[in-house]
Amino acid sequence: MHKILLVEDDQQILDMMEILLRKIGYEPVLVPDVLEALDRVRNSPPDLVLLDIMMTPINGWEFLLKVRGEYHMSDLPILLFTASPEAEDKVAQLNDPRTGILQKPVSIPELKAGLERFLPGAPR
Repeated sequence: MHKILLVEDDQQILDMMEILLRKIGYEPVLVPDVLEALDRVRNSPPDLVLLDIMMTPINGWEFLLKVRGEYHMSDLPILLFTASPEAEDKVAQLNDPRTGILQKPVSIPELKAGLERFLPGAPR
């Protein structure tokens, strides 16, 4: 079972996403704190990170840059999770095949498609 590190500071969204991820066959690891998420990525990398962009003290973009640059983890799939329509253009400009985006609110088919893009042998 693929382990998904879910980084979200809104408890209601965290709870909802946990249910959706379990329902479609993934093992969610819930982290409401972005700095704790960085530690987890470094010490016990998940199969994929599903990351809210609007977080503090660092945001999702800063998290992404740290993981890709400082941690040298270019192969770790990261799906940015946001309600901002401008984020899609920014992700496209990154030209990073291991980074994607999901728009909030996300449907089960959209979530499955986003995860299947990066995880071979994803649950059906």
